[in-house]
Amino acid sequence: MIVYLHGFNSSPSSAKARALEEAMAARRWQDRLRVPKLPHRPSCAIREIEAAVGACAQAPTLVGSSLGGYYATYLAETMGLKAVLINPAVRPFALLPGLLGPQRNLYTGEEWMLTQAHIDELAGLDVPVITDPARYLLLTQTGDEVLDYAQGCEKFAGARQIVIPGGNHGFAEFSRYIPMILAFACASGEA
Repeated sequence: MIVYLHGFNSSPSSAKARALEEAMAARRWQDRLRVPKLPHRPSCAIREIEAAVGACAQAPTLVGSSLGGYYATYLAETMGLKAVLINPAVRPFALLPGLLGPQRNLYTGEEWMLTQAHIDELAGLDVPVITDPARYLLLTQTGDEVLDYAQGCEKFAGARQIVIPGGNHGFAEFSRYIPMILAFACASGEA
């Protein structure tokens, strides 16, 4: 089982979510994937992810992109799950204050207001140190124009890390890495 977590102002319609859906459908594993729509409020997003995890027949692997990677880290630690992190946000509560104010979801067009309450909730989800690096796979690109890839490498020291020169925040050529993601998810059972 896999639960895919999209990033900030994204949705289950993102290119990475669709690519993962297609790859799993090609393996006839579409029933082993959950892609919840995450609310912009962090506390609500965590409840939505917990519900998606709870609906899985077995413990899933979390696959999180950007802010979804931050959520995946928190839940991997609190629920003892495995996580694949794709250009993860490491300290979004330090990055997002510069974006306070009106927001627009890139996929749904939904407009909403990013407030200090959102930032405070994100800070409350911080995991200072991961407890079991073997539960993590980090996929990061050095050309990420939004996040500093080196922060992810430092945060997930000891975890398996795939650091790709170049690329971008959207993680160029994501589909190429799906077999690696599925292999990691299946390492202790079926995806």
